[in-house]
Amino acid sequence: MSTRINVDGYRTAARKRLPRMVFDFIDGGAEDERTLRANRAAFTRRTLTPRLLSGSARRTQETILFGEKLATPVLLAPTGLSRLAGRGGELAAARGARAAGTQSVVSSAASVPVDEVAAGCDVPPWFQLYPWGDWDLTRVLIDRARLAGCTTLVVTLDVPVTGARERDYRNGMTVPVKITPRTAFDVVRHPRWALGLAAGPRLTMAHLVGLREDRGSSASSLAQLNLDLLNAAYSWEDLRRVRDYWDGPLLVKGVLGAADARRAVQCGADGVIVSNHGGRQADAVPASLDALPGVVAAVGHEATVLMDGGVRRGTDVVMAVALGARAVLIGRPWMYGLAVGGETGVTRIVEILRDEVDRTLALMGVGSTAALTPDMVRSTVGATP
Repeated sequence: MSTRINVDGYRTAARKRLPRMVFDFIDGGAEDERTLRANRAAFTRRTLTPRLLSGSARRTQETILFGEKLATPVLLAPTGLSRLAGRGGELAAARGARAAGTQSVVSSAASVPVDEVAAGCDVPPWFQLYPWGDWDLTRVLIDRARLAGCTTLVVTLDVPVTGARERDYRNGMTVPVKITPRTAFDVVRHPRWALGLAAGPRLTMAHLVGLREDRGSSASSLAQLNLDLLNAAYSWEDLRRVRDYWDGPLLVKGVLGAADARRAVQCGADGVIVSNHGGRQADAVPASLDALPGVVAAVGHEATVLMDGGVRRGTDVVMAVALGARAVLIGRPWMYGLAVGGETGVTRIVEILRDEVDRTLALMGVGSTAALTPDMVRSTVGATP
């Protein structure tokens, strides 16, 4: 019997298919990984409240975000160098998402350029932008996304520097990559993955190729360029400049508090994504689900609120939507799917979550995700047996 009946089953399968350094790059978090664990713990500390005999024979989880109709409130979060997980990388992910009726967000650190992804899909993806200090190069990326047909821009605010991902340090998954006898042997033990990677174009950060004449096109040199461009002094004024330059929907990603959410909206953001970068940046910060209600209370009446971090089940999606998120984004789960089954694996991950959401709605007696309300979620902290 297949064990790939849920996201965790795909995670187990991905762990077997990928070299350890690649799996840990996808799966790991920063420092002690407290925030990584907290994201999951936040869901386990809550329960759902069913309403018996009030259900519907037909249920819907259709969601409209910035004019786009999605079959489920689950989108693919941006991830860098996705071809490490599977040969098709971001293009396979975007196609897999479209097959499941949802949307993907292409990272500015992607291994497949956004114009190629857009050309391979019936609907262009969203595009994610890092807080670079070079405005001229930033405009080049924004222009590229615009020309590709992207309508929605996501600006990530929680990467002034990169987090200390200690699994990567131990595995030599650094800039440049440090190959040891152990890691080399591990790659040899995964010939299917190695051949898949070698069969495609050279792995690199596709959007950075040619941006600087003094840099090469290797993954290592462009990863270093990306690090060099990060701007610890990025300010709200910089965000305003992006807002002025981009005429479509603009979201900011990395918000964990009401004050920052309000500032983002004041700067012209149409939406905020409550996120701690999946626990890959600052450690010991709040779980995204814990931060969600405060952000919704602050700006939910005037901006679209989304959330990512720790979503592994349809019940997680239902909790987040009930607490005010219009939709959630998943990162690691779709990378597991890509590693195991390529485009089809990505589609299957979304379908699993969609089916779990539908079943949860039925068991809760709710006809749609739009009908979910905060009182349907209870915290178990301090509850008596």
